[in-house]
Amino acid sequence: MKKLLTVPLAIIILTALISCSGPVPSGPSGFSQNDEYSQSSAVTLVVSSTFAGNDGNAGTFQQALYEWTQETGNSVIDRSATADENSKDRIRLDFAAGSEPDVLFFFTGQDADTFIDKVVPVAEIRTVFPNYAGNMDESLVPRATNGEWYAVPANGYWENLFVNKYVLEKSGVELPGTDYSWTQFLLDCAAIKAAGFVPIAASFEDVPHYWWELSVFNNGSPDTHLELPSSEPNEVNAAWIEGMNDIKYLYDQGFFPENALSGRDSLTQELFYNNSAAFMLDGSWRVNTIKQKCQGDTGTADLSNFTIVNFPSKGKNRKATDMIAGFSSGWYISRKAWNNTEKMTVCVDFVEFMTSDRMVLMFSGTGSSALKKQSAIELSGLDSLDRDIVKMLSSASSLTPNVQDSIPNNARNYMFRNMPKMMDGYISPEELVSAFISSMEQQ
Repeated sequence: MKKLLTVPLAIIILTALISCSGPVPSGPSGFSQNDEYSQSSAVTLVVSSTFAGNDGNAGTFQQALYEWTQETGNSVIDRSATADENSKDRIRLDFAAGSEPDVLFFFTGQDADTFIDKVVPVAEIRTVFPNYAGNMDESLVPRATNGEWYAVPANGYWENLFVNKYVLEKSGVELPGTDYSWTQFLLDCAAIKAAGFVPIAASFEDVPHYWWELSVFNNGSPDTHLELPSSEPNEVNAAWIEGMNDIKYLYDQGFFPENALSGRDSLTQELFYNNSAAFMLDGSWRVNTIKQKCQGDTGTADLSNFTIVNFPSKGKNRKATDMIAGFSSGWYISRKAWNNTEKMTVCVDFVEFMTSDRMVLMFSGTGSSALKKQSAIELSGLDSLDRDIVKMLSSASSLTPNVQDSIPNNARNYMFRNMPKMMDGYISPEELVSAFISSMEQQ
């Protein structure tokens, strides 16, 4: 069943308080990710999240950890790691080995299926703590594939095309509008390459997700995007194959970096930040990273150079203003910690702190939140990038969640890990999609 998110969520996204429009918290002095935040305390929690590495909220999370330990006297061992396929596998292995964290911020859907019986549903937590997650709008929270609510969200997401305006100007390319077409995008990429710049900053070695998702979406529609291909040829299969062909075409034209198939995402992103690449397809979590590159004595970029535009449309069944957006992550409490009388209350307190109205608004920024109470944006207080994001979101004609969240893990891993082979010509898009279907049917 399709879960299209339409105008109401667009309004919620637009009413998220932009509390992070000022300096981004860098974390408390003397602490960094993976440190143990400790002072003589009764309880030490093992915590894992995706707020790490170049995630834009990594600094916000470190500040939040510091505040919680200072307020409660408890301690945290932080196992946070960048959200890629390797870190997802590590979490699954930890649960399988019985070494899972007490509390974790992780994805919902298929990503959590292997350990869903080892985390506690919100309904069960409420039998002991009736007000748990009471500030959330239950119509918006992400659910597991079994339909139950386990993860309390801190922020939602959107995905779209970040633009380096400096590179466009030097390449003689106009800033795209809300009707950006795929044909014009290809012409723009050719002009950017001819001017000596990299058209698209992207890594398919460790983060192929965004180009895969939007390319499939661009060849389908909001009505069909959450359907999976099958052994019987249909329009969904065709959309996936054509999406892979689009990515291969971009690669064959030299529109990605030379190391797109081997370089890490953190390396290829730098091309965008240092005015060497024009476009970067990413999500709302990347906003704070861009701002960090432009702040303080260590800032190396000018924020006015960056903006956001709609992913170009091929003019079929998806408009450029049809967006990928929604809620796909949240805070879980492990059953092992829940059954520990010493840790139960502390875990609940930790999640309630991290998902309080104040913290959610800090983490959501120009993304979205599932809070019941939304605060209006004061446009006058926003920087140039935030204002452009608000305009982009206000033009959204529909919001559709990621289809990748509903794909069985083995099949999805096969697809993503073999995309470089497809782009390099070792397997065809048709063969890749066919093998994906086979791996999905073997789940």
